[in-house]
Amino acid sequence: MRGLVLRWILSMVSLWLVSWVLKGIEVSGFWSLLFASLVLGIFNALIRPVLILLTLPLTLLTLGLFTFVINGFLLWLTGQVVRGFEVHGFLTAFVAAILLAVFNSVINWLVRG
Repeated sequence: MRGLVLRWILSMVSLWLVSWVLKGIEVSGFWSLLFASLVLGIFNALIRPVLILLTLPLTLLTLGLFTFVINGFLLWLTGQVVRGFEVHGFLTAFVAAILLAVFNSVINWLVRG
């Protein structure tokens, strides 16, 4: 349980960093950021595996790079669902998905180290 909460907090920090770097992502406050990271985590747990399975040939053809498109779509979808968390356009969501992967990797590496 502690690990899940820690991952949620780290995901929230990554999402905040992405919103700070990109102008196309706006967060209106702490609670919006907290709820957006929760919803994104739920989407990643429930919807992402189905989308990856449905797009498996395309993902294999692009050597896994299509996964960033799926992650961008889920980030955009989170912006549509969560009030106070806005993602302006799919291209912004795609770039944010790449940045989110980088930030999550660095933060997880720092926490483990």
